[in-house]
Amino acid sequence: MVEDERAIREGICDLLAYHGHRPRGVGDGEAGLREALTGAYELVILDVMLPRRDGFSVCAALREARPGQAIMMLTARGREADVLRGFECGCDDYVAKPFSLSVLRARIDALLRRSAKGSGGDGSPAAVDDAGAPETLRVGALELDLDNLRARAGEGCIELTARDLQVLTYLARERHRVVPRVDLLREVWGYERAEKLETRCVDMHVVKLRRRLAELFPGQPSPIETVRGVGYRLREPGKEARP
Repeated sequence: MVEDERAIREGICDLLAYHGHRPRGVGDGEAGLREALTGAYELVILDVMLPRRDGFSVCAALREARPGQAIMMLTARGREADVLRGFECGCDDYVAKPFSLSVLRARIDALLRRSAKGSGGDGSPAAVDDAGAPETLRVGALELDLDNLRARAGEGCIELTARDLQVLTYLARERHRVVPRVDLLREVWGYERAEKLETRCVDMHVVKLRRRLAELFPGQPSPIETVRGVGYRLREPGKEARP
């Protein structure tokens, strides 16, 4: 937990400890990044307005160093531009203050569940199976490396976050249909009562993910197709959108 307001930092750490976690809190961005890179943490929670180094910078540096690390931003900066910037820097969830402790705990639990499925539990990729071959999923020219958190197309390769890969994997396995946003919230973000939530986290994450995929398919339509008013569908890169 990287938060310069001591009361908030200690309060959230106490909440997490009460529910069986072993949290550690630090009060500035430089110390937070150093601790996150030298320790093995299931989740890093970041404020934005931090001494010495701001949370956006910490998030971007941590995402580059540990593509599979689960990161939540918890901040008073709740403008749409700030939320978008957080996702562009690589966070998996963005929570604006003030917040409900019960909702915060539910979102933390959801992140931990999803990251545990996509990583070794400390931000590292999941272990390769006994056969030694990485598990992959292919949609046309797009190949998803599920073990190493990467996407490939031809000679191109990009690093993905655990959440990026979870979104793409779910869309790939459900590519026979349009996937509603509520399904992504439930199956990828882990919100059990997703239909009651009012959040744009799916849309904002898809925007960020499309930018990443554009590195593999420059000048081409995104493989993630928007079906207005419904949700998203993953198509083979280079193919026309279906009606």
